Amino acid sequence: MGRRDLPRRAFLEGLGLWGAGTFLLSPPLRAAAEGAYLAELLKAAPPARFWAPAGSPSLSCASCHEKVPAGEEQKGHRRRPVKCLLCAHACVIEEGGRGRCRVRANVRGELRSLVYGRPVALHVDPIEKKPFYHFLPGSQAFSLGTAGCPLACRFCQNWEISQASPEDLPADYLPPSALAERARQVGTPVIAFTYNEPTVFAEYLLDAAREARKRNLRAVLVSCGFMQEAPLQEMIEVLGAIKVDLKGFSPEFYRKVSRADLEPVLRTIRTVARAGRHLEIVNLVVPTLNDAPALLDNLCRWVAGEIGPDVPVHFTRFHPDFQLLNLPPTPVATLERARETALKHGLRYPYVGNVPGHPGNHTYCPSCGKAVIERQGFFVTANHLQAGACAFCGKPVAGVWS
Repeated sequence: MGRRDLPRRAFLEGLGLWGAGTFLLSPPLRAAAEGAYLAELLKAAPPARFWAPAGSPSLSCASCHEKVPAGEEQKGHRRRPVKCLLCAHACVIEEGGRGRCRVRANVRGELRSLVYGRPVALHVDPIEKKPFYHFLPGSQAFSLGTAGCPLACRFCQNWEISQASPEDLPADYLPPSALAERARQVGTPVIAFTYNEPTVFAEYLLDAAREARKRNLRAVLVSCGFMQEAPLQEMIEVLGAIKVDLKGFSPEFYRKVSRADLEPVLRTIRTVARAGRHLEIVNLVVPTLNDAPALLDNLCRWVAGEIGPDVPVHFTRFHPDFQLLNLPPTPVATLERARETALKHGLRYPYVGNVPGHPGNHTYCPSCGKAVIERQGFFVTANHLQAGACAFCGKPVAGVWS
């Protein structure tokens, strides 16, 4: 396994340079190593897309300053701010600064991507782990992620990369064509952009997905859905499926727990559904924060009314991690009630997630009620679909099966 296959901590542990949670290089040496790598990144970073320079209609002085004193406008423009138009934060970034994702930098008045071609995690996963239950079930996905995320979810299970800066996690350069070719050689039918929030490496995602298509591979996105409409539309064109985390059905929850907003996520879900792209939704149910019956009821009602009954919705068990170690795992009974609420609102494919062996992991025919796909953990143990239809009653089951 090459260095790029490991997060930096695992790589250093293998060299004996990280022990008992303490980095054994001295702070000056560590700072020098990170500074040298950052200089390399800044030099090699390609121009980003989805941004506006100073002086453009979308970036006025008021974007940075409530009031610009007379005669100071040109002084401010010498700092050459830019506005990122990728995620819904729409960061205004002064020269030398970065967006909230930490991976998009203003270099001399030009926005650049510090993570293009720099995956810090590469693995082969069951596609059910994403989770996609109605998209090529039982297949494997060549999965990758980089550093960075526009959100700061307190429960993040991949926080060591999502909350990192690119210089924290050195990675070899892997161009899109080499990435797609590697997936083809491994033999997986799917490339999955996952682990951190792939929106932050949108340029790399788009190029890699197009390279994957040339090799008859399908590309899927595992996302928080917190992007602007223009990059989303371009991603929809090259992706076979999109999974969106609907982290809670409360603006307050998004602000306090994820440092983000709910409405852009709802807009993304609507856009993906209306484009006809395969969509699945995950709701991580966190005790005391987003598990109130009224919130879950509103979520199910919204999905049924806005998206329709055929979208798979996964109610996933929370396990303590990152900054929420004080909370217990989600009671299974809470997930079962959420699933029952979804069924009550007419959703045909609700799931109990992250509870291996639970019958709520199976896919049931909405017509005859029999299990057409049975799962144990992330693995399919039985498949009773024939040409996308239930083998027992012959009625179609929504999804992408071949």
